[in-house]
Amino acid sequence: MRAAAFSLAALLFLSLPVSAQLADPTITINEKFSERIDIGISTNEIAISSDFSGADITVFGAIDGVDELLLATFAYDIVVSLEGPRQSTTVRRKERVAGIWINRHSIRFEPIPASYSMSSTRPLDGIATTMELASRDIGINNIRLVPTGGFGDGSRVSDFREALRRIKQTSGLYQRDPTGVRFISKSLFRASVRLPANIPVGQHTVRAVLYKNNQFVMEREIPLRVVKTGLEQFIFNFAHAYGLAYGVFAVFLAGVTGWLSSVIFRKD
Repeated sequence: MRAAAFSLAALLFLSLPVSAQLADPTITINEKFSERIDIGISTNEIAISSDFSGADITVFGAIDGVDELLLATFAYDIVVSLEGPRQSTTVRRKERVAGIWINRHSIRFEPIPASYSMSSTRPLDGIATTMELASRDIGINNIRLVPTGGFGDGSRVSDFREALRRIKQTSGLYQRDPTGVRFISKSLFRASVRLPANIPVGQHTVRAVLYKNNQFVMEREIPLRVVKTGLEQFIFNFAHAYGLAYGVFAVFLAGVTGWLSSVIFRKD
């Protein structure tokens, strides 16, 4: 039964495009356990256009060496996440001074995923301990937010951390689905992770982590590129490659637009 199930998984992965099969995975294994996890996606590149409003991508996977009795008693748990490129982030707090709101305090954090979408077989507190999850940056509340540079006496750090998490979730960049991973056969599973409408371009990572009786078994990662297409991609590349020329052109275009508006709507 085990061999048949994993053979089905192999056929599933072989049916994927060659680009997806050749994606170089990153693997971390707990040698204490014999189970192994594998995952696959239909493509290793997502192209987004100007009318992109978000989407769901499906991740398929299989567990090799699964104990069917333990599987029937829900001893296996899987967490699948889509993590965006890591970026340094600055959080600022405004205060009112002399009737004007200005930025008074700020804290810069070490690079964190620009976006984070997670699905799991059940809520995280039933999968592993908080310490274990935090050690692997699993879960929105467990992503390490490490301040860098000068940030005063540190009394405000926790407030800024909570503000950063809140901003990410409010903007839709950080999302979670505590029941988004489902077993579709004895050892095959399927997960759905969300691509928000404002997903950043760049190198993303699809990550699957396997737990057995609340203990870490294995982690596997595969890359996923998100790119813009058409005019948006041209403007994006031009702005990053020729910043000065782009700025001059933007100012010129704004001036021409303002002048045309004044001519069109001028009252004689």
